[in-house]
Amino acid sequence: MKTTPLLALLLALPAAHAEWKPVEGRIMTKWAKEVTPANAWDEYPRPLLQRENWTRLNGLWNYAITAKEAAEPGAWAGEILVPYAPEAALSGVGKTLEPNQALWYERGFTAKKNEGKRTLIHFEAVDYECSVWLNGTELGKHTGAHTPFSFDATAALKDGENVLRVKVLDATGGFQLLGKQKLKPEGIWYTRVSGIWQTVWMEEVNARAIEDLDFASDIKSGTITVRAKLSGPAIPGEMLKVTVAFKGRPLAEIVGNGNIAIKVSDPQLWSPEAPNLYDVKVEVLDGGGKVHDSAVSYTALRELGKAKDKNGNWRFTLNGKPIFHWGPLDQGWWPDGLLTPPSEEAMISDIDYLKAAGFNMIRKHIKVEPRRYYYHCDKVGMMMWQDQVSQGYGPKSEPKDSNPPWTRMAENPKEGEWTDEAHKQFVTEYQRMVDHLKDQPCIVVWSPFNEAWGQHRSMEVGKMAVAYDKTRPINIASGGNFWPVGDIADEHAYPDPAFPIGDKRFDDYVKVVGEFGGHGWPVKGHLWDATKENWGYGGLPQSLDEWKQRYTKSIKVLSGLRRQGIAAGVYTQTTDVEGEINGLLTYDREEKIPAAWLKPLHDHLLATPDAGTYAPIAATSEQQAQSWKYTTESPGAGWEAPDFDDKAWKEGKAGFGSRGTANAKVATEWTTPSIWLRREFDVAAEPKGSPVLRIFHDEDATVILNGTEIAKLSGHTTGYALLEIDAKVLKTGKNVLAIEVKQTKGGQFIDAGILDETTVK
Repeated sequence: MKTTPLLALLLALPAAHAEWKPVEGRIMTKWAKEVTPANAWDEYPRPLLQRENWTRLNGLWNYAITAKEAAEPGAWAGEILVPYAPEAALSGVGKTLEPNQALWYERGFTAKKNEGKRTLIHFEAVDYECSVWLNGTELGKHTGAHTPFSFDATAALKDGENVLRVKVLDATGGFQLLGKQKLKPEGIWYTRVSGIWQTVWMEEVNARAIEDLDFASDIKSGTITVRAKLSGPAIPGEMLKVTVAFKGRPLAEIVGNGNIAIKVSDPQLWSPEAPNLYDVKVEVLDGGGKVHDSAVSYTALRELGKAKDKNGNWRFTLNGKPIFHWGPLDQGWWPDGLLTPPSEEAMISDIDYLKAAGFNMIRKHIKVEPRRYYYHCDKVGMMMWQDQVSQGYGPKSEPKDSNPPWTRMAENPKEGEWTDEAHKQFVTEYQRMVDHLKDQPCIVVWSPFNEAWGQHRSMEVGKMAVAYDKTRPINIASGGNFWPVGDIADEHAYPDPAFPIGDKRFDDYVKVVGEFGGHGWPVKGHLWDATKENWGYGGLPQSLDEWKQRYTKSIKVLSGLRRQGIAAGVYTQTTDVEGEINGLLTYDREEKIPAAWLKPLHDHLLATPDAGTYAPIAATSEQQAQSWKYTTESPGAGWEAPDFDDKAWKEGKAGFGSRGTANAKVATEWTTPSIWLRREFDVAAEPKGSPVLRIFHDEDATVILNGTEIAKLSGHTTGYALLEIDAKVLKTGKNVLAIEVKQTKGGQFIDAGILDETTVK
């Protein structure tokens, strides 16, 4: 839906100024060159409550930067393209707002008031504190950077010329919820964003109007329940008329009040495979049947839940069936717009790429996107984990001795200390986010905290979150300090996925790996700053083929974890962001890794059975130390062959490694750069199921069975991983398992075995 001129409010929008242009000096996406003041985010911004009469206020505004305390903007510094922040290239400004400064905006328009109508001015997002005036009358203030707010401008509106002014303060610090923004961006922290960064728009409504629509569904009965929140004085004999249609075919129409339930025949459920949506029209009628307001929306029939598999592990369910959640960590940052995508087309391209690559979920990382992002996810069937925007490292926001980022599942976690005022604002912003997005079918998980960033009063926050939305699972802290509240226990591990399987604290929770991977690969000509160090987790590979090997290994490890009870995985990440080069796409959205290459790997992961039983063929040393032949001197060619003579090698008990290596049970100390191991074992009969390799390696390991390489593993794991192997390599009778491990720094360890995996149905 494009901008439609208001019937009663005729705006004289400023013409595009020829002197506007993006700030040069950084990489840009291909969509940046298509952005103009006339088309900057001209799509209808509120898909869940659509009206015909609306006007976009994006475009060129006057701007000024003053001292924080200034009561007036003074002389205007120039023009800024809204809705891009002044720090973003597409704003045409390219300036940062300091904590001791204020950012001012102003634009004019011509209007004609219409008796009995109300004029609303909507701001989709402004970072962070703002005051808004129309014709010198203050319409209101707002604090919080990530969700929409509106003001009724009717009383201040004049026939003829009008002036809209906005003042913004943004400290980018303290207890402020700011996500990945930083005053001095580096590493995992990015350029700050200040001021208006999503669409500004205006609409005219009747005195009595629909302000919001809430939906609920019951998939068993095929019932959709609609509740309308109305504003303005009630109408005598007021009723609501609700019409539901599916793919253009009317299904039902009901007139009533309160919660209106509509039962549809042959209900079509929403899922990633079949993202069925129902169109809904709601009208406000008076006693004589006259329509006083009308809006169109949509909803879905879908049900979220959890259930135990045959091994007693909790799994996510969708519409009563288990579903493995598999998606990327998605930062939602852009080189030309920062938090603001350059255009809707650009924004949708990310989602479509991920869908084509075989992901069924996106973890939206400490950012709230424009509403049309979720609208597209609803339409294409992309599940969403939605993070609350986090507070960064601020005063007493995180305990000084908090656990390292990927070992935060430790017992007796500590929390940050927050003031009552700061905590109240945190809860306010969390609840605004939920209120804002709760009717998007795609959202399937809420996450109040990320890691330990600003994590505080976890039990209180968790209980609040559970009570505030009982229809979705709550992940109290993705990778953060675990507290027994909500539905999910979430571990972060880099580069390969890991989870403390067997820890009884997590038996009552859905176990997920909320971040892993981060395999980096730089693409020349597509780097944010080629003069600085660009990085990925686990060091950078020497070739793209090596990157693919690392990625494939990580997916295989996750597949093994799934069989051990893990219900979801999140790969870091969709795109490069500034100094991070661990994206599947470059920062300017060029394809590093084709979706067609990723999809078969992901399809196999999603087809992996949830539950299996395991019998040792060649046991690991987890329960009882196993004997191996080994040497730390290069044995020469052919050492891995089944008939190699290893009588001169030493014999020792596994695991082999250095004392103090995390999670490792060392029986034989190994501290040299390399080790070669051999072990003979007999197989009396063919496995009942499928043979899998179970291995804990630190660092690079090459695994050979009966002279055939079955795994080439780079980096290290933080525990035992399961990897599928070719069943044809294992044979009845004598078998030889041979392993070479190379160590470069830090701890070192190796132990491995072969298991017989049988799927539990």
